[in-house]
Amino acid sequence: MQVLSSLKTAKTRHPDCQVVKRRGRYYVICKTNPRFKACQGRVKKR
Repeated sequence: MQVLSSLKTAKTRHPDCQVVKRRGRYYVICKTNPRFKACQGRVKKR
């Protein structure tokens, strides 16, 4: 999984890529081609 500063290029790599927000982090997931996975952001500490 790549850590990217900008997810705009990551979501246009493949038509099946989806941007999802989980636990304060943004992820790009692609079920047909898993090598396009990426994430952005840090988990905030309380």
